[in-house]
Amino acid sequence: MPKIKARWGVAHIYSSYNNTLIHVTDITGAETLSFRSGGRVVRQGRQEGSTNAAMMLAKEVAEELKNKGITNLHIRIRAPGGHNGPMNPGKGAQAALRALSRAGMRIGNIEEVTPKPHDGCRKKGGGKKGRRL
Repeated sequence: MPKIKARWGVAHIYSSYNNTLIHVTDITGAETLSFRSGGRVVRQGRQEGSTNAAMMLAKEVAEELKNKGITNLHIRIRAPGGHNGPMNPGKGAQAALRALSRAGMRIGNIEEVTPKPHDGCRKKGGGKKGRRL
């Protein structure tokens, strides 16, 4: 019986407090294999960033990837970050990761790729509470 070669993909999970996006590419990042957002699985906008929406998203993505022959995933988790955004991902990131592994996808590397500020712009609301005489 021939051994089936494992095919790898990269799952880019962007999770803010308001939404969760899952974008799966091939290993080079050149070709999109699947893309889903929280708005495609829930009706109310306030539920797009919830754990329930992220789990439904991940289940749909895993099903689509299995049809395309992808069995293993590297995970890249991203929060809004930058100089004004929160540096920690929303609650949908962990739920999506857990749902992907439960759906039968094998997980390789898990990497945090939140952008870090390099002291560019001044932070929002910075100079309001300065020294008063």
